[in-house]
Amino acid sequence: MALDLASLLGKKNPPLVGLDISTSDVKIVELSKSGDNTYRLERCGSEPLPKGAVVDGNIENIEQVSEAIRKVIKKSGTSVKNVALAMPASAVITKKIILPANLSEQSLEVQVESEANQYIPFAMDEVSLDFCVIGPAANSEEDVEVLLAASRKEKIEDRVAVIEASGLQAKVMDIESYAARASISRLIEQQPNSGRDQIYALFQIGAKVTYISILLNGEVIYERDQQFGGNQLTQDIVRNYGLSFEEAEAKKKQGDLPDSYEMELLEPFLESSALEVTRAIQFFFTSTPFTRVDQIYLAGGCAVIPGLVEIIAERTKLSTSVVSPFKGMDLSSNVSEKLLRTDAPSYLVACGLAMRRFG
Repeated sequence: MALDLASLLGKKNPPLVGLDISTSDVKIVELSKSGDNTYRLERCGSEPLPKGAVVDGNIENIEQVSEAIRKVIKKSGTSVKNVALAMPASAVITKKIILPANLSEQSLEVQVESEANQYIPFAMDEVSLDFCVIGPAANSEEDVEVLLAASRKEKIEDRVAVIEASGLQAKVMDIESYAARASISRLIEQQPNSGRDQIYALFQIGAKVTYISILLNGEVIYERDQQFGGNQLTQDIVRNYGLSFEEAEAKKKQGDLPDSYEMELLEPFLESSALEVTRAIQFFFTSTPFTRVDQIYLAGGCAVIPGLVEIIAERTKLSTSVVSPFKGMDLSSNVSEKLLRTDAPSYLVACGLAMRRFG
């Protein structure tokens, strides 16, 4: 097995940076901890990717992606060479299984591989497999609950190749949804009563896909993705104003667009976004026993679009806020507070990956 999904849930690693490779850019985060165990944001940065370099989570152009990584490493100023990165959830099969608690580690590996055959629709020599013992099984003291995770080797090897071509070393391979969950769980713990018995809905609105995770007491009770994201607005800008995709993306972020933009393009996009969120919440209610959500968190590059929080709160009638994964952290002098004000919500996965440094 090459890298496998190594240390999916918690083996200790040397100092490392979190590196998030998305459809639109690469992001890096370096964290440290102070004596009182408070996180400190040492460095962060992002670098846009050419359109088509990453498509549906697959790396299509290794050279373009590794060049962007080299640029963001230089821009951030980090000297750390060890990297935690992640696979898209769609590229990883995960399954919780129950096994006897008294198995040796070697026997456990054999059992996991045997069980994995039932759930993985590929030949075992085509996949990288990892597992983690979660803890005692709920209904039996003699058993343990084990999480197994598997992904096609070629998909993992593409990401490792990109990291190595950038002069770095891949030390941890996580899953994007797990990394985001690590970030959001830290923030929930800062809520009154550590967020106990509250239902939090996280919407990560990316370039092409919105990932939805709903959490209760540290457990994910619902998750899915929807084909909706910020690229829809960018494509509208391209069509209406005759710009290239890269120009449209830049002008969208800078707010440097004609006066007609807000009414003709932005408002319809905000309405569509609010409709997507409202439908997702309703689908959660109809497909689970749950009948309430206490808080909506918005993350991803689109979360800071002016007016988005307000329209979602109005349409859903639920408390809604944009989330910053760096809330409550100390900031080093290397970090631009201006950057954090505008871009922090898009660093949720990169921050969760950087937290893997601390096991």
